[in-house]
Amino acid sequence: MHMQVLVQRIGHGGFRSWRKSAKLRGVQPDVLGLGADESAAYRALITVPSAGPVEFASLMRVPADRARSLLSGLEAAGLAVRGLGDPERFVAAPPATTLRDTLRRRREELLRAEAELGVLDEVYRAATLRRGAPGVVDVIRGADDVREAFGRLQLGARDEVLSLVKAPIAVISAAENVEEDSAVARGVRYRVVFERAMLDEEPDAYARIVAARRAGEEIRIADAVPLKLLIVDREHAFMPLNATGPPGALLIYESGLLQALIALFESEWRRATPDGAKSLDDLDSRIVGLLMTGLTDEAVAAHLGTSLRTVQRRVRHLMELTGGRTRMQLGFHAARLGWLD
Repeated sequence: MHMQVLVQRIGHGGFRSWRKSAKLRGVQPDVLGLGADESAAYRALITVPSAGPVEFASLMRVPADRARSLLSGLEAAGLAVRGLGDPERFVAAPPATTLRDTLRRRREELLRAEAELGVLDEVYRAATLRRGAPGVVDVIRGADDVREAFGRLQLGARDEVLSLVKAPIAVISAAENVEEDSAVARGVRYRVVFERAMLDEEPDAYARIVAARRAGEEIRIADAVPLKLLIVDREHAFMPLNATGPPGALLIYESGLLQALIALFESEWRRATPDGAKSLDDLDSRIVGLLMTGLTDEAVAAHLGTSLRTVQRRVRHLMELTGGRTRMQLGFHAARLGWLD
């Protein structure tokens, strides 16, 4: 019954319709090691006892030359044979017999590729991190070397990156950290704790946080974090040095020190809030309070002795947190969340 329905579907809807419906049903054309057209042709040929080029062209709704080409391709791949009584007619080879060797070869190739990948991954990570003799900490000096190590660590991330972001900006700004976007895009989980002062450090900090959350990153905000830190796959930690002088960083390998840094991050993660809304700092609270009295952004900035840009940036962030589109809506949400207390 299934074979008859499939033949009718191909006969009435044509080759392109069959491919479309097959795609919708989840059929993977390249499972057989063929192109999409050849795979569709083989799946059609196995539903009929035999077919000549003209009949096959009508069946597939393709030109005669294309039908001959498809049948020749199936024959070359060992998926079709010519009929004994009529060499112009083609018969589909049994799938299990024909494809068993192909599947076996693919399994062997995958096993070899997996083994090779493991070797290459170890070589890459060792070379990337410049890990000569086994040790606990390497010191990286110079802006270029710091930037390269920071980027390569994220490029090599497989599962998870943990990060504490603290003001001021060191060698690499958020806008320059394209390796983070690449890692997130390939499925690496990012958990980031931002120190609140960082929100005023970069002009588009709020917009970047919103975009990062939409991309899948988990971000929390803390009033302060103790240090700058990046932990990759719980195997390596990268800690910029804040001392005066040339830029530098510590690269920390698996050790008791690394475990202590992981525990520090988890502690800061639990202490931080998902969006900062539960614990506004004093400046945010005063800005909200003054706005609710009817003052303009300019008046609020003058009253608090801060810049208009800082006020506008923080108001925009608070509106993004609450979902408010107007200052009146921001006031409503601020009261509901207890910010005005």
